[in-house]
Amino acid sequence: MSVYGQWLECVEKKRTKTELQAFWKDYYDKEKKVYEVSLAEYPKVAEGTLAELAERFGLTQEEMAGFVDGINESLTSESFELTVLSPESSLRLEIDPPKLYRNMLKAKADWLYGLPQWEALLSLEERGQIEKAYKQSRIAVSSKVGRNDPCICGSGKKFKACCAKQI
Repeated sequence: MSVYGQWLECVEKKRTKTELQAFWKDYYDKEKKVYEVSLAEYPKVAEGTLAELAERFGLTQEEMAGFVDGINESLTSESFELTVLSPESSLRLEIDPPKLYRNMLKAKADWLYGLPQWEALLSLEERGQIEKAYKQSRIAVSSKVGRNDPCICGSGKKFKACCAKQI
């Protein structure tokens, strides 16, 4: 079984609610430390085998596979095939800061996009633009037909005198 498979097995393991909360709190604390180091060292790229990076960041190999799963979309290089990750797999975690910030917003990870290390990478204005673009992409837009608009069936009548009567 791949390291990522072991991570999924660990995540899906039956736990009580308090055990589950403790598990995720522990993982999120470790993840936060990894991001603090990665963002502080940017543009230096973290590279090595999965086992080496896990040891460097103080994670288990399974947790490192989970971290790679989370950061995979935010890398400048091609993403990793998670199902074939092994301790000997060579990793190069070259992050794209704007993409990473947007993905953190998408994940609603305020403990990550609120890190002070972002100030050195993205200005307040840049972060604001990314947040604004993200929020605008989440707004639902519908093309509602008004009563006095032409009918959508193409009859040439007003909507209220045509198809609206059938509703």
